[in-house]
Amino acid sequence: MLVYLFEYLDKLDVPGAGMFQFITYRAVVAFILSMFIGTSIGKRIIHYLQWKQVGEIIRDLDLEGQISKKGTPTMGGVIIFLSIVIPTLLFAKLNNIYILLMLIATVWLAGLGFADDYIKVFKKDKQGLKSKVKIVGQVGIGLIVGLVLYLSPDVVIRENTEVLKNDQVESVHFSKDEVKSTKSTIPFFKNNNLDYAAFFDHLGAHRQLAGWILFIFMTIFVVTAVSNGANLTDGLDGLATGTSAIVGVALLILAYVSSNVNFASYLNIMYIPGSEEMVVFMAAFIGATVGFLWYNSYPAQVFMGDTGSLMIGGIIAVFAIIIRKELLIPILCGVFLLENLSVILQRVFFKWTKRSRGVGKRIFKMAPLHHHFQKPGKSGIDALIQWPIQAIPESKIVIRFWIISLLLAAIAIATLKMR
Repeated sequence: MLVYLFEYLDKLDVPGAGMFQFITYRAVVAFILSMFIGTSIGKRIIHYLQWKQVGEIIRDLDLEGQISKKGTPTMGGVIIFLSIVIPTLLFAKLNNIYILLMLIATVWLAGLGFADDYIKVFKKDKQGLKSKVKIVGQVGIGLIVGLVLYLSPDVVIRENTEVLKNDQVESVHFSKDEVKSTKSTIPFFKNNNLDYAAFFDHLGAHRQLAGWILFIFMTIFVVTAVSNGANLTDGLDGLATGTSAIVGVALLILAYVSSNVNFASYLNIMYIPGSEEMVVFMAAFIGATVGFLWYNSYPAQVFMGDTGSLMIGGIIAVFAIIIRKELLIPILCGVFLLENLSVILQRVFFKWTKRSRGVGKRIFKMAPLHHHFQKPGKSGIDALIQWPIQAIPESKIVIRFWIISLLLAAIAIATLKMR
């Protein structure tokens, strides 16, 4: 909102008003305000949650320090929500289709998570929302995002074309025309673009429509998978928050280079007009997660609950899809992927061994994966992987997962030049 005010003031030659024309300036201010909201207003929200006795319900998993977390305020995702939405409303251009999509996804998934937390805390139902309802909610926002990207005339790209000399790329030119496209960025390949419509060349005139349908299904899958991955990762103090902040920094860099024609040309990636506003949103996201980490780091004073975890996972997914970097998600969100896979593999293996041998066995001592490292080896748990023998302290597990996330984020960015 303030963008339009300062644009008007700039026309009146008010000193300093022109600063709001620069995306980097607005992003920095959004980051600072987001952190301020997270740390200052967040403290008051935590006190309110304590007063209302909105405490976490803890299942006894026989993990060190677990019982001490009982009663810690939850639903802290409200802090992250406010820290993202307020700076975005103030410093981003609200007529931008991508910002509108991000705000819709944020509100939608925060509301879904809030409903789940409300049932758990106030209705005293440990199950919360039924799994089917959560999946329907995640699929619903994925469908909305996919359809808007397909139908909106404002969602366009300018395709990159290589100019070769002696079989070497001499320069990269962009088409003058802004076009609707089903192309996305794919890592490790010489031609850095993948066209979903290319899978349907046999359909002739209908190939583009088929490509968009595949793109929409991919959007639904990515949103659901990453949202659930963040939800599963949120099991140790600061784990999901810190990991998401690192992923956010990588996405901010990717959004900035995709929205700058010079950087896009240098990296030989598609140029996405209008996506520069996404830098402001992601700056607010990073500030929100870092600000929340002030209270969520070990030992946590507040938990984000599903209000936060479903929301931050969905934000990461939708953001990556908008800037056409969804195929980098397995690398960029590798920690979320490992957490997801650990739960899936654990359940499948247990059911398979129980059906074939009559007794269920486990791959990990406990799933999601971060709990596996909290359990000592050879403690009576029938699991294929007993390493590590000594249980690892919670804070060390979190830091090591952060380090892995940093490495994966660096690799994801580097793939733009690794072909």
